[in-house]
Amino acid sequence: MRAGLIRHRLFVIGVSGLLLGLLAAALLPAAFAVQEKEDYRYGISLWGVPAGHAYMKTEEVTDADGNPARRLVTTIRSNDFISVFFPVKNHVDSLVDAETLLPRRLLFERREGSRHEEFDVTFDRLINRVTVVKDGESSVHDIPPGSHGPLSCLYFLRTMPNLEPGSSVYLDIHHDRKNYNVEVKVEAIESVSGSWGEVEAIRLLAVMPFRGIFLNEGNIRIWLTNTPERVPVMMEARVIVGSATAVIEKWSPSRK
Repeated sequence: MRAGLIRHRLFVIGVSGLLLGLLAAALLPAAFAVQEKEDYRYGISLWGVPAGHAYMKTEEVTDADGNPARRLVTTIRSNDFISVFFPVKNHVDSLVDAETLLPRRLLFERREGSRHEEFDVTFDRLINRVTVVKDGESSVHDIPPGSHGPLSCLYFLRTMPNLEPGSSVYLDIHHDRKNYNVEVKVEAIESVSGSWGEVEAIRLLAVMPFRGIFLNEGNIRIWLTNTPERVPVMMEARVIVGSATAVIEKWSPSRK
């Protein structure tokens, strides 16, 4: 790929990345990967042109019932230049169980060009249902046990201990009032470099049957550091206005 981001050559058909939106179907224990407090910033480019930034933050909180939880917040914003043609401001705020990382509630506001949507999703784990309020209209839907949302799935994936090249993981995700079983392929382990240095990374391909929360119009590739932290250092995907790449900034990679 260009700009020395990947040493190992990649053949990606017209796509470059943005973030996340996939994974999870079994109740595996949340391992060591996701830290109690994380704050990642990504530079986004469209066809090699700077297009904006994405921010991913986590924090430890207590829910309304006094149970330990984590708050996952992701925001994507286009820069001033891109906003003239196609303004983007997507914001996702999800409350998840501190141990399983299963979502309890998801708030999502999407603005992409002239499109503007709002979702408020509440997960009821006892009866495996979600209540969705989309643009003011409420509906109730059954979900498979252990279903994730389009944001919590990425964090859950990072906790999986064995991601061997050639293997696949199948995950249940509820998004926009529908249930999906998503395949995540473990493609390779390769070197990835950026302004922060060079790391060994696990390259994943999420076969996406729906338009995710990060503008993607199809499959998404994600690179996680091959360290206990499993930091998502880069994502790439086809988006509505072309192809995009998100690369982590201001980060010192683990050498464990």
